[in-house]
Amino acid sequence: MAHIFIIDDSPTDVRVFTTLLEKAGHRVSSAGSAEEGIAGVKRERPDLVIMDVIMPGMNGFQATRDLSRDASTGHIPILIVTTKTMETDRVWGLRQGARDFLTKPVDAKSLLQRIDNLLPG
Repeated sequence: MAHIFIIDDSPTDVRVFTTLLEKAGHRVSSAGSAEEGIAGVKRERPDLVIMDVIMPGMNGFQATRDLSRDASTGHIPILIVTTKTMETDRVWGLRQGARDFLTKPVDAKSLLQRIDNLLPG
């Protein structure tokens, strides 16, 4: 189906998301930091990015802004998946270029439905 790139510093979350997405037929790549993730997305050109917010170094809002404003990656939809639950966080994430925003813990059905809504075609 689609190639999905996960940017999250939690190995547990990456493993859970990867298992879920692979069972749904997607190909998954991942990075444990925003900096590595930006480089990976630019190199691999996935169909969608799942972005955590709270990470050491550059945070997910900054990485989302970088990717969404870069001509080579701006077309790739970004789904922020984070523990940040405030409405201001959701609004800020969307302002940075994310196409959708979910809070952890994420229901598997909701995650797959949001991904399907964001994927082209």
